[in-house]
Amino acid sequence: MPRPTEIKLHQKSRVLELTFDDDFHCNLTCEYLRVMSPSAEVQGHGPGQEVLQVGKEDVGITEITPSGNYGIKIHFDDTHNTGIFTWDYLYQLGTNYAENWQGYLDKLNAAGVTRNVEPVNAKRE
Repeated sequence: MPRPTEIKLHQKSRVLELTFDDDFHCNLTCEYLRVMSPSAEVQGHGPGQEVLQVGKEDVGITEITPSGNYGIKIHFDDTHNTGIFTWDYLYQLGTNYAENWQGYLDKLNAAGVTRNVEPVNAKRE
């Protein structure tokens, strides 16, 4: 699996920019990362136990810390900081952005939840 060669946090735009060693490049919003967190708090402990994250449109990242040689821990400004974003998971979040994001929007819609802001499109190159 590809590994990141560059990780840049853009605080003002709330975007995490990633470049991988296979030249894949993506920009992932803090909101997207927060609602897709690999933590048990978000994903649950098994299939069907996922917890829909709402009201995360303005979430930011306060800190990113390494987790071994395999990923990072992201500290969000809503105090969420559990779950390890492995290189593989970050790559999958980037490559599957459109379908992941649409799936999230569909779940919000099914729950009758309206986002406070228009979705920001992540950029894939």
